[in-house]
Amino acid sequence: MSLVAGIDVGTQSVKLVAYDAASRQVLATHSHALDLLAGDDGSREQQAQWWIDAIRACFAKLDAALRARIVAIGVSGQQHGFVPVDTNGKVLAPAKLWCDTSTQRECDQIMAAAGGAQRCVELAGNPILTGYTASKLPWTRKHRPDVYKQLASIMLPHDYVNFWLTGERWMEYGDASGTGWLDVRTRRWSPAMLAATDPDRDLAACLPPLVQANASFRIAPAIADELGLPRDAHVCAGGGDNMMAAIGTGNVVPGMLSVSLGTSGTLFAYADRPVIDHDAGWAAFCSSTGGWLPLICTMNCTVATEAVARAFGFSAREGDGVMADTTPGAAGLVMLPFLNGERTPDLPFARGSLHGMDQTNFTRGNAYRAAMEGATYALRNGYDAWSKAGMQCNAIRLTGGGSHSAAWRQMVADIFALPVQVPVQAEGAAFGAALQALWAYQSANRQSTDLAALAREHVLIDPALSAQPDAHNVAAYRDHYRQFLRHLESSTSFYANRQP
Repeated sequence: MSLVAGIDVGTQSVKLVAYDAASRQVLATHSHALDLLAGDDGSREQQAQWWIDAIRACFAKLDAALRARIVAIGVSGQQHGFVPVDTNGKVLAPAKLWCDTSTQRECDQIMAAAGGAQRCVELAGNPILTGYTASKLPWTRKHRPDVYKQLASIMLPHDYVNFWLTGERWMEYGDASGTGWLDVRTRRWSPAMLAATDPDRDLAACLPPLVQANASFRIAPAIADELGLPRDAHVCAGGGDNMMAAIGTGNVVPGMLSVSLGTSGTLFAYADRPVIDHDAGWAAFCSSTGGWLPLICTMNCTVATEAVARAFGFSAREGDGVMADTTPGAAGLVMLPFLNGERTPDLPFARGSLHGMDQTNFTRGNAYRAAMEGATYALRNGYDAWSKAGMQCNAIRLTGGGSHSAAWRQMVADIFALPVQVPVQAEGAAFGAALQALWAYQSANRQSTDLAALAREHVLIDPALSAQPDAHNVAAYRDHYRQFLRHLESSTSFYANRQP
């Protein structure tokens, strides 16, 4: 009769799933939309209280009888965010998010202090890219000096939610590796990277203790009562949304490629060893399962398709129909969808562009298709870097909002030339958090602790949503993709080292 719950604190919304492991059924899914504070300088922020209010709203929608059966909770959170907290647990300022590009100068300053980007890779496995948590500290010191003086705890979004739920501070290795400070080889904080961020302050004292992926903590009694949960319910370690999506898509063993089509686009694969690129072509992260999770992130995915839909006056939910009479290559339109700047390639000040327009091809269907293709090409470009390094995958597990589109599923299969599988549970990050909670609960009760076996048992594939590569489309996209790469090369040259 026990249930586990997964919470995903995303950029656009908070999602909650209640999962019955015995029947292998998600009994309820609820969500609550979030606002975004956007500035002309590239800043992207949210109030941490919005996440808490949204979680309260989601649990309020969940039937009381189901809430009473929850024994464990897992929290997934958008990576890289910075929540500044004082000694009393009070949030001092809005949380700067993963998609915040206002701190590029601070990225450059940290890397210069550390000895350059290559030296950062040697020290911690990653350079400091725009959006990473590390760069948000010197930005805060400069622009919010009073906040920086009062800072006692550095928390990521999922850390803060865990803190609210339990009253305890902790951080797990997967999300921690997205700060830029964790040496992913040793799973320890890099003193040199912390000193490069602020040589005059002991930032390590502000960081929560690191815990194993299957750790768990008892929920605070007052929060349990408020949410209608049992007082003996536990909150597991949780992790970043990409790490939780890996669990939720069953990507916990080598050979599988997960692709998430969300606000950002991500692709990642499990590894049983650190996978580090000295040229920083991908992020060398830890997983939230005890392994590693090399990851490529593009900052513009559904952002691009939704922007085109909005500009042409239709809903993205109508997108498949709008582009139904279009063909691969969008009749020559090519979009570089860099509406939020870009991380892969590292072009934080880039802007989106549409190429190849003429009097006949500039239609809403072709423009929408070009946005979808551009977002997918950008992910394929990242995957190419993996392939050159010898990493190979034999199938794609697709998740995120874009996975609801039949056209996009087929497009991914054709552009990557790999079969696409879609898990039954569409909310990969929230479901992954629930599965991690189940794993932690079983570990605490000395039951089976094999996460790979749990994933095989609970991550079910929907055959109706699978897509096989179409040989004709694969060949067509090969040429169109080369055209995209030519435009990307020109854009990279134009925006390299460019300031706003």
